[in-house]
Amino acid sequence: MVATVVMVVEVVVDRSSGDSNGGGSNSGKNGVLVAMDPVLVKKIGAATALEVRATGIQYAFTPCIAVCRDPRWGRCYESYSEDPKIVKLMTEIIPGLQGDIPAGTRKGVPFVGGQDKVAACAKHYVGDGGTHMGRNEGVTIIDAKGLLDIHMTAYNDAVVKGIATVMTSYSSWNGVKMHASRRLVTDYLKNKLKFKGFVISDWQGIDKITTPEHSNYTYSIIAGMNTGIDMFMIPYNYTEFIDGLTYLVKKKFIYMSRVDDAVKRILRVKFTMGLFENPLADYSMAKHLGSKEHRELAREAVRKTLVLLKKGKFPKKPLIPLSKKASTILVAGSHADNLGYQCGGWTIEWQGLSGDITDGTTILSAVKKSVDPKTQVVFNENPSENFVKSYNFDYAIVVVGEFPYAETSGDKRNLTIPEPGPSTIKNVCSSVKCVVVLISGRPVDVQPYVKTVDALVAAWLPGSEGQGVTDVLFGDYGFTGKLAHTWFKSVDQLPMNFGDQHYDPLYPFGFGLTTEPRKNL
Repeated sequence: MVATVVMVVEVVVDRSSGDSNGGGSNSGKNGVLVAMDPVLVKKIGAATALEVRATGIQYAFTPCIAVCRDPRWGRCYESYSEDPKIVKLMTEIIPGLQGDIPAGTRKGVPFVGGQDKVAACAKHYVGDGGTHMGRNEGVTIIDAKGLLDIHMTAYNDAVVKGIATVMTSYSSWNGVKMHASRRLVTDYLKNKLKFKGFVISDWQGIDKITTPEHSNYTYSIIAGMNTGIDMFMIPYNYTEFIDGLTYLVKKKFIYMSRVDDAVKRILRVKFTMGLFENPLADYSMAKHLGSKEHRELAREAVRKTLVLLKKGKFPKKPLIPLSKKASTILVAGSHADNLGYQCGGWTIEWQGLSGDITDGTTILSAVKKSVDPKTQVVFNENPSENFVKSYNFDYAIVVVGEFPYAETSGDKRNLTIPEPGPSTIKNVCSSVKCVVVLISGRPVDVQPYVKTVDALVAAWLPGSEGQGVTDVLFGDYGFTGKLAHTWFKSVDQLPMNFGDQHYDPLYPFGFGLTTEPRKNL
């Protein structure tokens, strides 16, 4: 698959300000032009479609168009932004995945344009990024106008662009489970937005309609079907579901017209995909898997999403961009030479893994490829202060951050950088000039380190292409990325989003220092 990219991408800066962390400019919103890169996102969608097809699969559970309003949510890295306008803009990934919908197509009709495209899935419908305290599968407490303005905006755009399927969320809206909300699934999505594709449940989603889960499965089947769910993701007890549904239809607890509607919608998507004409994998697509072109695209996405939060302690002598011709440099940190940590969750394994889980370039390897051949690169994952002082390092690159997680396992109340990250930062940055490269799926608590480090880079989850990080660290390309999420000072401020009455972030939405490309450093 193409790069694990979280935050998206270029912002045109419209508000300049001096910065005690090294100078530069930042941008806000509402009157400030925030221009993202939908062209790049569409290319990523097209590359993803090719690679998914190369595996023989014709359907991808993407894009996630959640609007993450609280970074304590364990799925925040699946969201493009806290801003619904940005999330709406990023639905341009849909025509990348499915193809451009033909002119004059009726709104809501699903479209998949050929054997090099896949059926996409907008998820998780709706409000999953707005749950109370960021709890996964929690309750989104908001009035109807707020739900529509913040969380529904991108779904309307997805329907206009011919999205084939929509997945219901585990979460609830004001106490009503989305898997049981006929008002939002049938009345709003299908009837008002004119969505003609099919609605799919999440993994064992109808089991969770009841508490405890699966405690009244007959009710769950009735509720799910009558809500308007057309396809059910039943990984284990599917015979129980089939038998239960058959019985309920025979007894007219579920009308045959509801079954007919579900079948019609599923067949509509299958026909537009060409599954009946071409049901099997096309082996010629295998050439696209991990191709050089896709890796270059992933690398481009990485360097455009990195956000420079601090580039030096002194405005006139910034550390960034780093010199390639230094005599000796130190690379440290638990994430510096770990491809699995760069990729995060939902990579090969559900919760992610440590180590060389796939082909790719770690940040350490990228550093070695980027510097002058005469430069000595010393790697020590967690060096002591004495070790650091024993060398005459020109500077250090410290790569630390979150360890992989997915879904509820990522729900976190404190959002601190886990050990040994803080120890590594202390041991290294107290003795030598350092840039900290932070690998994380969301903003985390960096307030304790901002004054002590020379430079700070939010690298998010850069995936397999670590050289995208060094492209900007060493100045082959300039930093252009801007924050798509507000960076808090303290978790006690959360939830906090741009436009809130008491908005007092460490780094505001849209912030990001910029640098110019420099050669032969």
